[in-house]
Amino acid sequence: MGKKKVLITGASGLIGGLVRKGLSDKYEFSALNRRKVEGIPSLQASVADRDAILPAFEGIDTVLHLGGHTDGDDWDIQLSVDIGGTYNVYEAARKNRVKRVIFASSGGTTLGWESESPYFEIVAAQYDKIPETWPMITHEMPVRPAGLTYVAKACGEVIGRYYSDWYGISSINIRLGAVLGSDHPEARRHYPGYLSQADCVQMVDKCISAPDSVRFDIFDAISDNKYRWRDTSHATDVLGWVAEGSAENYEIADKGGPHQIGETWGYEPEVS
Repeated sequence: MGKKKVLITGASGLIGGLVRKGLSDKYEFSALNRRKVEGIPSLQASVADRDAILPAFEGIDTVLHLGGHTDGDDWDIQLSVDIGGTYNVYEAARKNRVKRVIFASSGGTTLGWESESPYFEIVAAQYDKIPETWPMITHEMPVRPAGLTYVAKACGEVIGRYYSDWYGISSINIRLGAVLGSDHPEARRHYPGYLSQADCVQMVDKCISAPDSVRFDIFDAISDNKYRWRDTSHATDVLGWVAEGSAENYEIADKGGPHQIGETWGYEPEVS
C-alpha cells in the first residue's frame, strides 16, 4: 500500500511546517491554505468558502485541520471561519468519504479552571502556595473556555462528535498546549502547558496512524512538565503517546509576575 494521503489546512503555520518536516517520509501531504505552500500540492482557499475547498478533499484519507482565525476574539470572524470553517471541513470530508478528521483544538478550552486554586497559583508561579499534588483536569470534565477563540474550539469538538455519530467519520481532537517557535518556555506562564515541538509532531503522528476503532476522542497534549495540571494519560493509554520534553529542561529569568485569569498562551494555528 502507498502512503496515507493527508490534507493539512493551515499548512503554512508553525505546526503545519513541523508536521510536514517531521512526517513527510511517512505520509503524502497536500495543503488547503490561503497562502501558497511550497513543496506539496496546494489549493489556495479559505475554509469559510465551502464550495471552493471541496476539490482539496478528493482522494484524501485523513484531514489535519489546523487552519483558523487567530487575531483576537471577533465573534463574527470566529463564527464564519473557526466554527463555520470547521463545519465546512467536516462537510467536505463527508462528501468525499474521508475516513478521519483530526481537529487542532486547544488547552484554552479549559483555561477557565485557572480561576480556582491551586491552578491559579500554579499558573501565577506562586510556588510557595502550591500543594504537593493537585487534581488533574481530564478530557471528560466540563470545558471552561478562556475567550471566544476557545469557545469556537469547543464548538469544533462538538461538530466532530456530530459527524462521528451520524456519518461515521473518525473525529479526533487534540487539545494542544503551548507550541512555541523557540521550542522552549518563554515565560513562567508557559511552564504548566508547554508542549515541545517533537511531542507535538509525535501526537499528530499517533492520531493519523491510530486504528480505525478510534471513532471519537479528545487528547490533551502537554509535555512532561512538573506543573502540568491537564491529564495526558488518556493519550498514553489509547494512542501510546509518551511525552519526552519538559518545561523544566529550561530555566528562564521571568518568575511569573502579575497573572491575569484566562491570559492566553501557546499554539496559534495559521489563518486558514
